[in-house]
Amino acid sequence: MYLSATAKIPASTTNLGPGFDVLGIGLSLYSRVILEEKASGTKIICLGEDSEKIPATPDNIAYQAVMKIFDHFNYQPPGLQLTIDNGIPAIRGLGGSGTAILGGLLTANSICHQRFGIESLSCSEILSFATEFEGHPDNVAASLLGGVVVSAMEHSNKDNLPSVMSIKLLPPSDLRLIVAIPDFTLTTQKARSVLPDSVNFSDAVFNIGRSSLLVAALVTDNLDLLATAMQDQLHQPYRAKLIPGFNEVFEAAMSAGALSVSLSGAGPTMIAYARSSSNTKKISERMTYAFKNNGLNCQTQILSVDINGTKVDSPSRKSIL
Repeated sequence: MYLSATAKIPASTTNLGPGFDVLGIGLSLYSRVILEEKASGTKIICLGEDSEKIPATPDNIAYQAVMKIFDHFNYQPPGLQLTIDNGIPAIRGLGGSGTAILGGLLTANSICHQRFGIESLSCSEILSFATEFEGHPDNVAASLLGGVVVSAMEHSNKDNLPSVMSIKLLPPSDLRLIVAIPDFTLTTQKARSVLPDSVNFSDAVFNIGRSSLLVAALVTDNLDLLATAMQDQLHQPYRAKLIPGFNEVFEAAMSAGALSVSLSGAGPTMIAYARSSSNTKKISERMTYAFKNNGLNCQTQILSVDINGTKVDSPSRKSIL
């Protein structure tokens, strides 16, 4: 029998201002990864948003994640077809690489469970494998678990994998995220290259206070605190210089009624936070206009928080005959 598995993985936004490499939120924007056993050969198919930017070769990170799990279970399928149906703009700070990694890990994990009847890898183990690929847990933890996720990482466990501790929290159900995605890409490597090697003690204390306040505000429904709680001194002041119109987009969203605004991950996407009762369309339009004023087209989406995380389905056992 040839086996298959499908994963539906939410995008994520991370840092949320002060929570650098620590805080993340799952978003109601999704990619799917479908893994199918075949009689022979390997085929990688990339569909959907920015599919031309996703390699259909063994360099594909979802494929590498698949093979990581198969190697872990010492399994070599006769052939594979891997399909990435991408719904997340690539290299824009929305966790696209994390969704691909999780899709590969989880579909391969499901096939090994079906094939051998073995216990599936735990959520914690999947998170460790995913963090090994990413180098930081915030995106993959938010996409895997959904909701607001706080993560901390130790560098290795007994299997030489990162040891990740993540806690999922539920924000107010009326929280909306107005996502403004400018029409250019910014790699994490470039965005990290502008960060200083060390920071002032006072800046570290500033961010500890803001990130702690942010978590408390989100879980106690004190969203009016977000304007203060999402302030940052560690990364956004440096990364803002890579994004034309950053300050104008920020001010445009705030003047239109947003509770706060932050970079999404490394950028260039910017996200405004508001309640569903706010004029989210007005905020979206103002952000679009501000980017356009700085020579950039952008697409906007009004999203909610995905609270369910990644879902895996194993719909069929295909006969060899």
